[in-house]
Amino acid sequence: MYMKKRLFLILCILPAISSFAQPDRWQQRVKYTMDVNMNVVTNKFTGTQRLEYSNNSPDTLRRVFYHLYWNAFQPGSMMDVRNQRQGTVTIRTGRGEFPDWDGRVRDRIANLKPDEIGYQKVTNLKMNGRPQQLIEHETILEVVLDKPILPKSKTILELQFEAQVPVQIRRSGRDNAEGIRYSMSQWYPKMCEYDYEGWHPTPYIAREFYGVWGDFDVKITIEKSYIIAASGYLQNANQIGYGYEAAGTKVSRPTGASLTWHFIAPNVHDFMWAADPEYKHVTKTVRDGLVLHAFYKISKPHLQRIFDALPANVRSRYKDVDVYINDYENQWKNVLPEAARALPFIEKTFGPYGYKQYSFVHGGDGGMEYAMATLLKGPGIGTVIHEWMHSWFQMMLGTNESLYPWMDEGFTTYAENRVTAWLQNNNSWPYADDYASYFALVKSGREEPMTTHSDHYNTNFAYGIAAYSKGCMFLEQLGYIVGAEVRDKILKEYYWQWRFKHPNANDFVQVAEKVSGMKLDWYKEYWVNTTKTIDYAIDSLWEENGVSKIRLKDIGLMPMPIDVRLTFKDSSTELHYVPLDIMFGSKPLEDTNSKRTNYPAWRWTHPTYIIETKRKLQDLKIAEIDPTQRMADVDRKNNRLELTW
Repeated sequence: MYMKKRLFLILCILPAISSFAQPDRWQQRVKYTMDVNMNVVTNKFTGTQRLEYSNNSPDTLRRVFYHLYWNAFQPGSMMDVRNQRQGTVTIRTGRGEFPDWDGRVRDRIANLKPDEIGYQKVTNLKMNGRPQQLIEHETILEVVLDKPILPKSKTILELQFEAQVPVQIRRSGRDNAEGIRYSMSQWYPKMCEYDYEGWHPTPYIAREFYGVWGDFDVKITIEKSYIIAASGYLQNANQIGYGYEAAGTKVSRPTGASLTWHFIAPNVHDFMWAADPEYKHVTKTVRDGLVLHAFYKISKPHLQRIFDALPANVRSRYKDVDVYINDYENQWKNVLPEAARALPFIEKTFGPYGYKQYSFVHGGDGGMEYAMATLLKGPGIGTVIHEWMHSWFQMMLGTNESLYPWMDEGFTTYAENRVTAWLQNNNSWPYADDYASYFALVKSGREEPMTTHSDHYNTNFAYGIAAYSKGCMFLEQLGYIVGAEVRDKILKEYYWQWRFKHPNANDFVQVAEKVSGMKLDWYKEYWVNTTKTIDYAIDSLWEENGVSKIRLKDIGLMPMPIDVRLTFKDSSTELHYVPLDIMFGSKPLEDTNSKRTNYPAWRWTHPTYIIETKRKLQDLKIAEIDPTQRMADVDRKNNRLELTW
């Protein structure tokens, strides 16, 4: 048992030997060294950044781009104008009507005062010691280079910057509704990614991020009473204390009013930190080489306001606010035990966690994932697991979230549902809500292809369901197509082939095809690139020459392989399986205790297909297409036929 654990730990650190060739697509590389000084009175800080940039591409780069995210938090910014515009759009669903704006943003940016706005200013930038020309495009800084960066070469970019922390509205900021002083994400000038598709200088409008793989060496100087949670590993823990120090160590802090915290984060594509004087810091070692941290704050004034705003039926569960606060803190205390309990299942299903620490940080804005850490509004286990699963589907499998939000949020939602169901020992199907959301989107007429850039969806409503629910369904429905066990093998192979890289949708499909032995490009084409829907029906039944025949009809525009279950009056059942011609394969029998009749492939151009049984038609009680309901058929009323003879 001990040797198995040691081997498992080695696999967590070293790249896996995959059954398939490792992808060799080049990736750029960065090495940040940053030193910042935070003024907790003015909410401003200054900093220096030294960036070693490795151009591993075959291209000559004549300019580079940086993100300056906080410039979005100014009246009249692109984020401000777009969100106010969305507030004029009305979404109509079966649950009523509502404006389409992001409720966290609304028109708040327009009302920010000068000391509440955010900004990031690069005061000077040098390449190899030479000043460079800077052009600011709100949240993007363009650097016109005096000498190009040649292929397969390195260069040093040094800059000085200053920033003002905005009041928290989206992702990052200060003094949020939960009373946390600083949630410091998107806080530094961040090099934009350059990949095989070119530069990605995506303006900060609303949503997602994309970063260059690299190493971070960060020093943060702040008033001495503040406790910091961050990406990476604290290098001077015994000098800092606050729960970071080694057991039995006497903390020896330097004299003066401030402390300098030194973190190193290797092989990540972002760095986040948060700070508050009242953080409670607890840790849990879950195995050799992995420590989980939780940072949370119990602020009675803020919790009183949250308690008062609860719906009456929720508030009535508690005798008074003190009981609510006690319950709230107990939920935070439960975060690490539940995470530790979930980890073996997570790693068995999705692959080993690849770093030596992870921090669950009280920080507001619902939840937002970063390297080795997440910001959380509260301790709800569903959100906790969702944000942690982003460590797999984004922090180790670093897709371009802007272009493939469904591979980030959708895969994470799938994992969240699966893990929380396991934690709760819930045997019911955990994806019903995602399917229902997708069906509501289809019915609304607002659906857009999942190939849409995350910032370019016409509505937040369409984006949210496409990225989270339809992206989740991509994996669950894939299990219907290839078999759940094969789908799980695909997920593990995807992890081993593409962790610490930038996979795209085609990369995932290629892994799926190799593992399953089927062609699956058609599935991505229909489900991701279009808004065509699935609709199959039981069309008619008859007997002919002593054989009972059942005709199936394809009404929708997206073809699928078809499972049919026949249930007879004596409660016996038959499974019938019709593969799709463009799969060039068949899924294995999932229920090995059952028998299945296999048919030649249904050619996708043909509207009908006939299956048959030797049982008499009058013995048939129910004929049902897709009895597991994993296929996203938009009209299930015609999938099931109950017979009364």
